[in-house]
Amino acid sequence: MPDGLLAVRAAEGDEDAFAVLVQRHGRPLLALARCMLGNPQDAEDAVQDAFVSAWRRLPEYHHSAEFRTWMYRITVNRCLTMRRRRPPPLSLDVVAEPAARDVWSQPVRSAEQDAATAALSRALGDLDAGQRLCWTLREVQGLSYKEISHVTRTSEQTVRGRLFRARRSLQEAMGPWR
Repeated sequence: MPDGLLAVRAAEGDEDAFAVLVQRHGRPLLALARCMLGNPQDAEDAVQDAFVSAWRRLPEYHHSAEFRTWMYRITVNRCLTMRRRRPPPLSLDVVAEPAARDVWSQPVRSAEQDAATAALSRALGDLDAGQRLCWTLREVQGLSYKEISHVTRTSEQTVRGRLFRARRSLQEAMGPWR
């Protein structure tokens, strides 16, 4: 059943239709929130709040955008609000070392992967918020430029510019890891 029809039924009070929408879109929204917030618990709270907000606002949903895009917008807004309200994150130098993976893993390869992941995290953290959001929506979530422009409430040209600058910055930052 298409999202639009499920949304109409949910707006009429059909909890099962809304449950299908939550099941269908929950995982990608959670991945987006994790990328934006960096904390799995905060991400879960943001997505849960976004779905509660969507449930309450379903009668206002006019299908001018796809349900998925509408949910991305609600989730992004919730994540941005949470980021403004929380204290600054800990430095990566303060975070404890992860537990050893398994006895058979190669320590050198593991160390290289951890260092590359940390370098990518720093590079993403160095992007401005708009670039990081556009990059995450495109490269991690797979949204189209048009969908990203709806989510970010900017033009497609702005989205393309932010993605270009984000990719260029990440390419420069990750150059030593190629």
